[in-house]
Amino acid sequence: MMPLLRSLSEAWYWISMRFLMLTRFLEPLRLASKLDILQWFVVQVQYVSGGVARNVAECMSKLGTRPFIISVVGLDMAGELLLKYWKSAGLSTEAVASVEAVETFVTPQWIKKFSHKIRSAPMVMVDANLNPLALKAACQLAGEFSIPLWFEPVSITKSVRISSIINYITFASPNVNELISMANALSLNKKFDFITKSFQSIETLFQMLKPAICVLLEKGVKVLSVTLGSYGVFLCCTGGPDFINEALNRRTASCSSRKLYELVNNNSLANRFHCNTETGMKSSSFAYHFPSLPASVVSLTGAGDCLVGGILASICAGIDLMQSIAVGITVAKAAVEAESNVPAKYSLTTIKDEAVKIMSSAQPLAF
Repeated sequence: MMPLLRSLSEAWYWISMRFLMLTRFLEPLRLASKLDILQWFVVQVQYVSGGVARNVAECMSKLGTRPFIISVVGLDMAGELLLKYWKSAGLSTEAVASVEAVETFVTPQWIKKFSHKIRSAPMVMVDANLNPLALKAACQLAGEFSIPLWFEPVSITKSVRISSIINYITFASPNVNELISMANALSLNKKFDFITKSFQSIETLFQMLKPAICVLLEKGVKVLSVTLGSYGVFLCCTGGPDFINEALNRRTASCSSRKLYELVNNNSLANRFHCNTETGMKSSSFAYHFPSLPASVVSLTGAGDCLVGGILASICAGIDLMQSIAVGITVAKAAVEAESNVPAKYSLTTIKDEAVKIMSSAQPLAF
């Protein structure tokens, strides 16, 4: 199982500490009257399971991986709803505590109780909702056991928490603005501006972001997956292709995730990327642009989390990094086309076909 850690310290109006997203749909029904001044509203309240790590974990479970989530939920209807779903999916609630107060955080002590789970994990993901002490405790445990660590920045504001744990991070998955915020938090001298102007091409955008990307790579992050919304993903790595296999040497595929591996893994595509990354690299660093897929957008909420979930599930299944990025983009597309944060189910055959299209269209960038 792969631990995913998060804190539930958000304000009440997010309903059960931001584990539930509340969506209101207002449909005005105007009363027929001469004055035409009265208006009624029919309000439909829909509860949708949400939260960064919870979305990632649900996505991974539907792709055949069995994540282990360390968190807390409220002693209320919303908390019970979340736990009921988690149990129905056959996933462990051992590390999900019930608490009576919203201000109760996931503590270092709570995390350390599950060090045995972290020790045996192929990878650990932490998100920046964790309070700084808990975040550091989780990272230290992963570092102690030499487990690759994935950092999910969550937001521009919380992404700066990377500064205290940068020495532990192997992977990070910021969007463009989170990338700039993280680079500014890690840079003593030069400060980077947020991207506010239009760009002429993907290569132009990459060159605009390259200085900030280099800050994180120079600080020790090995893999950056920079999300670009409808423009796809920049994959930026340092250490060369061999590092990726070495960093993930603990990964083992479960019987269910084996289906994903057998469908998606394509040695000819993997070899193409391996050859390209071995030539023309500067200081063993390389970057690729992976395009997005056309989608019929229903909701953008949860798409980024499903992107991360798809990548992590693929890596844990034994699929190489390049193909895992393609799977993540495919999974994110399915999330965009669903009303819920995570689609009810995934078609592995569709994932395979669309991942191959993305891989075939991916292009190297001048690093």
